[in-house]
Amino acid sequence: MAFLSRPLALCGALALALALSGCGEDAPPEAVPSLTVSLASPQLREVTREVVASGAVAAWEEVSVGVELSGLRVASVAVEVGSVVAAGDVLLRIDDRTLASQLAQSDAQVREAQTNLETARRKAARIRELADSQMVALQDAEEAEAARANAQARLNTAIASRDAARVQRDFTVVRAPVGGVVSARSVQPGQVVGGGSELLRLIRDGRLEWRAELAEADLLRVDTGTPVRVESPGGSVVEGGVRTVSPALDAQSRTGTVYVDLPDPGALRAGMFAQGRLALGRAQALLVPGDAIVRRDGRAFVFTVGEDGRAHERSVELGGPHGELVEVRDGLGQGDRVVARGAGFLGDGDLVRVVDSAEAARPADAKAGPKPATGTVAK
Repeated sequence: MAFLSRPLALCGALALALALSGCGEDAPPEAVPSLTVSLASPQLREVTREVVASGAVAAWEEVSVGVELSGLRVASVAVEVGSVVAAGDVLLRIDDRTLASQLAQSDAQVREAQTNLETARRKAARIRELADSQMVALQDAEEAEAARANAQARLNTAIASRDAARVQRDFTVVRAPVGGVVSARSVQPGQVVGGGSELLRLIRDGRLEWRAELAEADLLRVDTGTPVRVESPGGSVVEGGVRTVSPALDAQSRTGTVYVDLPDPGALRAGMFAQGRLALGRAQALLVPGDAIVRRDGRAFVFTVGEDGRAHERSVELGGPHGELVEVRDGLGQGDRVVARGAGFLGDGDLVRVVDSAEAARPADAKAGPKPATGTVAK
């Protein structure tokens, strides 16, 4: 049993040492940086100030075309969607046989009324001569003249009815009220139409415009004639200019509308949604890398690093983008340095390790040992 006593003694001593060490105070763990970062200095440059907005492309003026007749059949349609028409061009024709018959009847009534009027005039003239010669009573002359006046009134009525019938007949030929491009067609030959219903739609002069909603502060900086570049969904850029600015703002959203003329719309079509940039002139601006911006809860932040090696969150007011850089209007000075990339992984007060751009840009396998995620940008 003697050969067992020594191992047992050693085990007891080890257990006692562990117990005694557990009774002492815990040593504070050494703080370890949570992220390796590089810093970038804001750059003061002359830039073109822009307002970036999104909006819909629409017709400058859209004209709805219909008929004023009901219950008649369409005889023919002369245009298709996309057809270019001039003012007065025939768009469609309505079957006019019924109205032509009514017009012929009205013409006959006018001729009859004219004949009756001529007869009444001659009769009234003869009786007036006899009355002047006291051959007939004056009352007979007055009655004859009244009959002539009635005949004139009936002729006027017949002429008005004929003119109305002619107008109705003319309505069977639908002409373009303005020049433009046919943007919609909802009528086919043989269709029975109703008065007031839209049959065709025209974009006046084929002219399009871009309409965008701007916030109150941006709207006040936009004037008539401001240059605008609208990006089509295919990537091409269409040049335009502000035609007018809404004189009033929406009471709920506090936004107003700008209307931008597009003289050469290119690939843009009415109904498309596109992004546009309104150029407000050139000015000095403080720019930081776009990856340095962190957006949370509708606000924008950057991170600076203090002498204690910790990241400090700073709220900033942003302007527009300029390539890979973003304008900072307020909240940052030219002498400040911000975390260039990877800022989205930081929290206020995080301990970081600052490295230069060259070291942070090296491949991961070229660095010894494991390391946390890294983001960099040139200083």
